[in-house]
Amino acid sequence: MKLNKSLSLLSLATKAGKTKSGEFLTEKAVKEGDAYLVIVAADASDNTRKRFQNMCDFYKVPIYFYGDKDTLGHAMGKEFRASLAVTDAGFAKGIRKQLDTEKDTVA
Repeated sequence: MKLNKSLSLLSLATKAGKTKSGEFLTEKAVKEGDAYLVIVAADASDNTRKRFQNMCDFYKVPIYFYGDKDTLGHAMGKEFRASLAVTDAGFAKGIRKQLDTEKDTVA
């Protein structure tokens, strides 16, 4: 999977220090109210997906299931990543817009 615009924005947000990744840090960002967007890899375990879906519903944080662990990790310049939180409202808005656009073109 090539780096598309949403993954490029995610990479930029990571370089700017506006993301938290890994299950523990993602969960912490959501519960502390720092997360504006959560992205969970589509190939994450059912338990992980369900837990983050419930958590994001409760804390009213937008959640997307996107890509795979390898793709998300690569976009962040790290190893595999099953979950991440974007902690900047501007980046979150831009990434959501791109994800919605990609969803419309794929569907």
